[in-house]
Formats: sequence, structure tokens, C-alpha cells
Amino acid sequence: MTEEKRHPPLPAGVTRRPVLRHTPDEPLAAAEPDTVAIEEPLDIRISGDTVAVTMRTPGADRFLVVGFLFAEGLIHCAEDLGGLAHCGRPGEEGYGNTVEVTPAPGLVIDLEKVGTTKRGTLTTAACGVCGRRSVDDLMVACSPVPPGPEIPAPVLARATERLRTVQPNFAHTGGVHAAAALDVEGQVLAAFEDVGRHNAVDKVVGAMVLEHGLRSARASRPAETRPTVLVVSGRVSFEIIQKAAMARCPVVASVSAASSLAIDLAERAGITLATFVRDGRFNVYSHPERIRAE
Repeated sequence: MTEEKRHPPLPAGVTRRPVLRHTPDEPLAAAEPDTVAIEEPLDIRISGDTVAVTMRTPGADRFLVVGFLFAEGLIHCAEDLGGLAHCGRPGEEGYGNTVEVTPAPGLVIDLEKVGTTKRGTLTTAACGVCGRRSVDDLMVACSPVPPGPEIPAPVLARATERLRTVQPNFAHTGGVHAAAALDVEGQVLAAFEDVGRHNAVDKVVGAMVLEHGLRSARASRPAETRPTVLVVSGRVSFEIIQKAAMARCPVVASVSAASSLAIDLAERAGITLATFVRDGRFNVYSHPERIRAE
């Protein structure tokens, strides 16, 4: 058997490490390659000032950075960006793990909007908006999502199935989260995987900003395209709803559960929250009026 057949090429974001497997019949068998998700730090800087360091799966870093800045209210549209590039030179140690953001000419980005617990510190892959602790604080930053559009119940029920079709890294490792933006008919607009569930959402939002003209409620003109459903592979926490609210996404669907604060925020933010979206079933905690039975 050729080496390529024994160890076929892996998708981006996945690597191999030796592993000893233990079974009742064969304790600690000989080492063999195993596929695991890559996790590396990303230093996000604005005009030389470190805003955050997040642990992420490399790839789609531009989208991750833009989605993070958008969710924090530091930018409101793609036109707020003057430059976005990795620092250093290819081949140098650590190249690819720092992204420098330059604001558009004349724009001053208020770094004090980022929580003091986040700026210049390590943000884990599981962390979201660490400096924001209350629903009231968030509702000051973004107004409720307007009513509509209606989404057919079967489309919502199949949302996590659509997500599973765009998870190659999970298929290899079982160790990454995923998020996707869907339109009202359930078609995928953007989808990404990452070791951090919040990073996966930021990548999706960043792609919507850069490639689909997504704009915040405070932008000078309305968005050209807005996703209807944000579907996630893990539990729904406060931070996931916060990112959906900033992106003006009216529906959040998850294969897992939701926290109490996420439910409270979804109700206040005008977001339809559906959980345990599996096998044609789901639970709805807020704003069921968007769901059209068929």
C-alpha cells in the first residue's frame, strides 16, 4: 500500500499525531498516526495595539478578525477597514499568527468598547465577549432585530443537517465546532469550522461582512444581504446570541441546549431561538411567530 493510500491528504485545519490505543483486547497498542484539530494563537491588533489573542484553528483568519471586530461593535461594515493583513514574512517563526488591522482613512476605532478583561490578554477558544455581563449592556449596543422573515418549520428542522454537510474537519477529528449562515430557504451562505465555537461564528459573520455586504444597525445604509438562520454545532450561550444580534440574524438554531441568559437575551433581542434541532424536531424558546408550520 502506498503512503498516500495509508495516509491520505488532510483538509486544512487538521494534522496527525502519534497515538497509543488501548482496548480490552489490546492494551496500549503500538503507536500509529491519529488525526487531530490544529489549535494555534491569533493575535488581533489594531494599528499596532493588541486587542485580543484567541486560540483558533488557522484558516479564514481574515473572516475571524472581521467577525470579532463586528461583534464587538468596533466596525459596522467592510468600508470601515483600510487594511487587514498577517504580520511578518512567510517562513518566519510564528508567521500567520498575528493579524494587523488598519482602520479606513478618517475612522477612529474606540478600543475601550472591548471589555477590559479581553484587551491584550489571552482569550480561550471557548470564550466570547468576556467583558459583557448583562443583557442590558448589550441592548445598549444594538437594537432588537426587526420582525420577520417567516421561515418554514421544515427548513429550520433541517438546519443542523445542512451544517453536518460542511464539517470536513469534524469528520476527521471529532474535535471542532462549526457554524453556518443560511438563507430563508435553508441554503448555506457561509460555513466554517474551528476549535472554538465562538471563533466559528466570528468566521461566518466576517464572511458575511466581507463577501455579502452585511452591515450593522448603526451603518450608514442598510445591509445588502442578511442571513436568516445562524446554525451552530454546540450549546447556545449568551455570546452566541450576542453575535447573532449584532449581525441582525433573526433565527439561531443549535444541535444542543441553550443557557438561561441566552434565552433571556434572545427574547429581548427579538431573536427566534431553537435548540435540540435534530431528526426533524426542535424546541423554541423565543419568538415562535417567525416559524411557519407546513
